[in-house]
Amino acid sequence: MTELQIGLIGLGVIAVGGVLAYNKWQEIRQRKQTESVLRSSHRDVLFDGGIPVLPGPGAEAGESGGQSREMAALLTTGVFPAAGDPVTDDARIEPVFTEPKITAAPEPAAPTSASSPKPAAASQGSGSGSVGEDSLLLSPLIDFIAAIDTVEPVPARRIVDASKEALARVHKPVLWIGRDGTSGEWQPVSAQTGGDYRKLRAGLQLVDRQGPIGEDELTIFATAMRDLADQLSGIAELPALQDTYATAVALDRFCASVDIQIGINVISQGQAFAGTQIRALSEAAGMAIENRRFARRDDDGNVLYTLLNQDAAGFSEETMSGMSTHGLTFLLDVPCVTNGKRVFVQMTDLARRFADVLRGALVDDNRHPLSEAAFEPIGRQIAQYQALLAEQRLPAGSALTRRLFS
Repeated sequence: MTELQIGLIGLGVIAVGGVLAYNKWQEIRQRKQTESVLRSSHRDVLFDGGIPVLPGPGAEAGESGGQSREMAALLTTGVFPAAGDPVTDDARIEPVFTEPKITAAPEPAAPTSASSPKPAAASQGSGSGSVGEDSLLLSPLIDFIAAIDTVEPVPARRIVDASKEALARVHKPVLWIGRDGTSGEWQPVSAQTGGDYRKLRAGLQLVDRQGPIGEDELTIFATAMRDLADQLSGIAELPALQDTYATAVALDRFCASVDIQIGINVISQGQAFAGTQIRALSEAAGMAIENRRFARRDDDGNVLYTLLNQDAAGFSEETMSGMSTHGLTFLLDVPCVTNGKRVFVQMTDLARRFADVLRGALVDDNRHPLSEAAFEPIGRQIAQYQALLAEQRLPAGSALTRRLFS
């Protein structure tokens, strides 16, 4: 064997040894990075401190045994804070159920006017809206929340793209938020978001007006979140699937018991109502045409009540000048409006004005005339339904409740 061959063999041994040593070093480094995810030493404003609350009483949240501190906090506190909200130690809210503890609502007195309960399975459709602070509100009251922490910051687009195919099979809304590594604030995560995130939360809404989440859909979502965590070199924590499904069924049952819309009809007594008059009265009252109806919104952009055309054509900007109708309906969506009794009074006053100007009559859904004496019991009934919502810490008109009844 020549000296050249001996030298090459020696170099080969050194090279192999170097590769093995490098791999061992990488293994140790990766283990340390993973451990750093599991025991972060910095304060997490979402879980370690108090969080802002939705309107309602506050109390100290307890801890759940057998779970990580972060997941225990996730299951025993209410809403995720919007970016920039103040965080104080005494701003915690009462613990919420981790098992189906929503109780069936007592049956209210029968309505004396056009008040029609709608089962949760009734299709209502959800309108699109811009991303605002409301989209940051995730709560175990109505969401199945996956917590994903990664070793390295991950771009928002990669997060969305990696989960897109699996979540295409999920039909309930999914909201993403992530904690910005620089500001420490939680913010919406979408394909258009430019940030990188190590801490992610994905909330799958448990109930809407289509009904509760299905067991298969829950499983698909949970599997997608675990697979996503693996792809991102992260760790996923999720609530128990069986408990979550039971909670969704109980929540849907409760929602169906309080899902009420109050309608007041204005019908003609011979001559049809002219579109030009309807438009003038509506716009004078601050209403505007949206989705083939007139809508009255509050200062925050939330719908207070709507005006519908009893004809299938609805309302449109293009046809108002030439259309006419024999019937109009003012509609109040009880779970989605704050101070429902007061809004109902405003709506009835406007309905009376329409009836006076258009020379129509106020009737209920059975075409029975509505007397002045009928309105006060309806107002009390609205207050009763909204009190039931408040008891379950879902105040009527709050961001969470509007999502729930979408």
